[in-house]
Amino acid sequence: MGALMIIQAHITDLEKFKAYSAKAPALITQFGGRYRSMRGDNEQLEGPTDNRKIVVSEWPSKQAALTFWHSDEYAQIKALRDDAAEIQVYLVELTSD
Repeated sequence: MGALMIIQAHITDLEKFKAYSAKAPALITQFGGRYRSMRGDNEQLEGPTDNRKIVVSEWPSKQAALTFWHSDEYAQIKALRDDAAEIQVYLVELTSD
């Protein structure tokens, strides 16, 4: 069953964050994920406005996303975003039709 990784990010240091965002897409692809929404404008329909960016990636399974998330390769890239953003990450398993 597929899964979505949903990231909400408030970028606090754009220049520093660029190093992370330059490397993450290739690694996500390498681990079987693909972006469904990355740099588009978000329209907030409810709740207090906070100007966070939303990034959604799709994975063949929850386990594939977790394998990526806990990999040594991602740990190295993830360190590039330290002190550059406030981030919340959700992993949602898709339901079958």
